[in-house]
Amino acid sequence: MKNWSTLFVRHGFTVEEISHQSFNCAQEGKGNMSFLLETLDILEVSYQYDNDILIIHSKPAAEKDFIHAVDFRGRGVTGQVAFWKKTHQVKLKSLDTYICGVIRQLYRLGLCTDLSCDGNGRRSAIVSFRKKENEALAEKIFLAAGIREVQHHRLYLQLRINDRKELLEAAERMSAIQKDWLTQDAEYMKKMLFLTELETLLQINGESGNEAEIRSYVAAKLAPFVDHQTVDAKGNILAQKTFGSGRGPTILLNAHLDTVYSIVPGREIVKEGNIWFSSEGILGADDRAGVAVVLETARRLQKSRFNGKVKFIFTVEEEIGLQGSKKVDEFYLKDVDAAIVVDRRGTGDIVTSHGGHFQFCDELYGDFLRKTAMKHGLEGWQTVAGGSSDTKIWAEQGIQSVNLSAGYWNEHTEEEKLDTEACYGTVKLIERVFKEGQELQRALVQIRRGRRHLHNNRKQTS
Repeated sequence: MKNWSTLFVRHGFTVEEISHQSFNCAQEGKGNMSFLLETLDILEVSYQYDNDILIIHSKPAAEKDFIHAVDFRGRGVTGQVAFWKKTHQVKLKSLDTYICGVIRQLYRLGLCTDLSCDGNGRRSAIVSFRKKENEALAEKIFLAAGIREVQHHRLYLQLRINDRKELLEAAERMSAIQKDWLTQDAEYMKKMLFLTELETLLQINGESGNEAEIRSYVAAKLAPFVDHQTVDAKGNILAQKTFGSGRGPTILLNAHLDTVYSIVPGREIVKEGNIWFSSEGILGADDRAGVAVVLETARRLQKSRFNGKVKFIFTVEEEIGLQGSKKVDEFYLKDVDAAIVVDRRGTGDIVTSHGGHFQFCDELYGDFLRKTAMKHGLEGWQTVAGGSSDTKIWAEQGIQSVNLSAGYWNEHTEEEKLDTEACYGTVKLIERVFKEGQELQRALVQIRRGRRHLHNNRKQTS
């Protein structure tokens, strides 16, 4: 469930949360504010509004209910963007329900539009601009915000989407874009949005056995990018997404939700270039860095041409003996061909065994990841032996498994640090792995054939 602040952003309302469910509405126009209060009344929400301060006493509405409340017959039917002349603010009621948040963010970033349409659930969305030269900048913003494809037409930009809800996600992402990012390319903006998400994850508590808050946050972030999602009896998040025909390999992506200690209240994340650390107590990058990487991968896979299935597992109680992964139902893992875990300290490690004694995977699988990194100019990745992690549990189920560095070190101590550049490098490696989906499938087929051949030889020998 989205919180009120997120719902407001996704649907175009400009209000600032100053404390829990308390908002400063001074920047919002009177017309839009009346629309917001009408919406809350339709939802039968308990609230107070006085001197531009809105205090909401009710729990957040489900987004489907919020959409039902803001939608009405004829909304956005002309496609024209209307304004209040005195304040030059967009009239939200003049915009289609699903695209109003996107348009509001474009105006915040200085890009004025003439026409927009959310596609009405039947076609792609479109946006046209007052100044033609703004189209190139808008395209960068859209791509950074997760729109799959942007096409230029004579009078407008066409946003290729599978579902109008993608526009709500884009609006939420766009709300984090800063104006000084606009001189950079889309990849820079994607990176900065990733770091914004990473910083948020580092602020959420969730020590072993008390993962409810972080689990709720991650489940909400993951939901738009998967076909099915559930929380098992132990508290692990399990999710799945089919790409293409789904006939290719099934890949598991995994990180753990828990930290050894809780986050010290009021601590600050100190940033010295790419290196982050905590002003007090642990940073929590083990394994919030891994969680951020897996969530970003889920987002980027929406644009992927990968053919197969991807399963996601965010485990609990990893830090106290892999308790969460041990309780994952074996049936859920039965069809998994290979796993990528993101829970290794340092940079550039592809962990393929536990201490060199217990093999997590065949040499071919680890070598495939290393060669993929080299092919795409991602330097420093090497196969190594490592310690225990959820990787061991997946390997024990016969799954080809590796554990990738997430960029942190000195974990579980007050000296914990995170190299954010290395962390983002892990995102890029996994993204390239899925782009090499056919090569990955060939490697896994070769491994299976090799295992069958070895099994047959052993039977003949015995």
